[in-house]
Amino acid sequence: QVHVVESGGGLVQAGGSLRLSCAASGRTVSTYSMGWFRQAPGKEREFVAVIRSDGSTRYADLAKGRFTISRDNAKNTVYLQMYSVRPEDTAIYYCAAARSMWPRINEYDYWGQGTQVTVSS
Repeated sequence: QVHVVESGGGLVQAGGSLRLSCAASGRTVSTYSMGWFRQAPGKEREFVAVIRSDGSTRYADLAKGRFTISRDNAKNTVYLQMYSVRPEDTAIYYCAAARSMWPRINEYDYWGQGTQVTVSS
């Protein structure tokens, strides 16, 4: 069982930066792939980035060059550093854990409650 809790969301001006954190609990969290997703009002949840247990990463096009995912296994924490944010980045951001190496969205086993990010223009 893995419990995931996101934090760090808030209101930020366009062009600013924000760092989201995802604290995970569980004996084998370090072996999980950890992903970030987001869901804007009226839209489907979409993939943002994922980091494997070995530190390998993948990003959605929306995140490339602006967002960085990282993890600190000693703290069982995953981060999403967001730079140059835009109003269209406004969404609830979710962290999730999966056993698969490069998991599809339906392969994530554990999800957090999300943290709201609002970008003002």
